[in-house]
Amino acid sequence: QAQLVESGGGSVQAGGSLRLSCAASGSSYGTNCMGWFRQVPGKEREGVAAIDTAFRTTYADSVKGRFTISRENAKNTLYLQMNSLSPDDTAMYYCAATIFAPCSLSLSQYNHWGQGTQVTVSS
Repeated sequence: QAQLVESGGGSVQAGGSLRLSCAASGSSYGTNCMGWFRQVPGKEREGVAAIDTAFRTTYADSVKGRFTISRENAKNTLYLQMNSLSPDDTAMYYCAATIFAPCSLSLSQYNHWGQGTQVTVSS
């Protein structure tokens, strides 16, 4: 069973960049699809980006052209490069993984979750 630990969150001004990382330990079989999700208090968790072991990606419209998801299969590590950040990107960001493919941004597809890392963007 995969265990996920996120890192790289923090505070940044609008227009800045951050890179999130997610280290997966345990069974690599459970990480066919890996994704990033985010949640603001009082709102539903939403999908940001996902990637499979063949490096096929999918993005939410709100982050296309600004965020890049990537992974290192040998290290079982997931990344999210976030550029041109805006205050609307402020949220808790969660790493998730699943054996089920193809990848989507549907929360119900994912059965392994990290504890989250906070991203705060100030104007």
